[in-house]
Amino acid sequence: MIEIGNTLISRAVFEEYFFCDLPKCKGACCMEGDSGAPVTPEEAKMIEKEYPVFEEFLPEAHRKEIQQQGFSVIDRDNDLVTPLVNNQQCVYAFFDENGILKCAIEKAWMNGLTPFRKPVSCHLFPIRITEYRRFDAINYEELEICKPGRICGKSNKVKLWQFLKEPLIKKYGEAWYKELEIAAGYLEKNFTES
Repeated sequence: MIEIGNTLISRAVFEEYFFCDLPKCKGACCMEGDSGAPVTPEEAKMIEKEYPVFEEFLPEAHRKEIQQQGFSVIDRDNDLVTPLVNNQQCVYAFFDENGILKCAIEKAWMNGLTPFRKPVSCHLFPIRITEYRRFDAINYEELEICKPGRICGKSNKVKLWQFLKEPLIKKYGEAWYKELEIAAGYLEKNFTES
């Protein structure tokens, strides 16, 4: 683990290659898992506030689920998360014309309709952050569904921490990310990959 500020970062974040390959994985991260995407209370309020601008991108069945479940729910681990449709797909995800799961919130953001892009937990995936009282633990969650992303990252020589630069800066700031770059350079120079 590497310590930067009030964060402890797994070595895998520095060592693993990763670059999302949506045409291959088809957005499986919006479908797989035993719970919805973690959201902060502030993000849950933002989703509710911005819902009218991205509602049009959602299938009718998803809109009905939101009416029944609400904009966020508490899962069995007592975490605040996005609701699921049929206990599987994120309620805010939809299939595009190529059969790829996309985020309706992000589509609205890309169309300039909202300042909110998507929950930071989605933007950071496959990094998962566990917040403790005194520090955040930043870990890489290696899943089979992301195998195309690992292959794509390796062929493009992009490490996980580089691929997720934008959401990491959003979460922790530019100064923190500069320290992350320094740590990555040190690790690369002083430790060889196995």
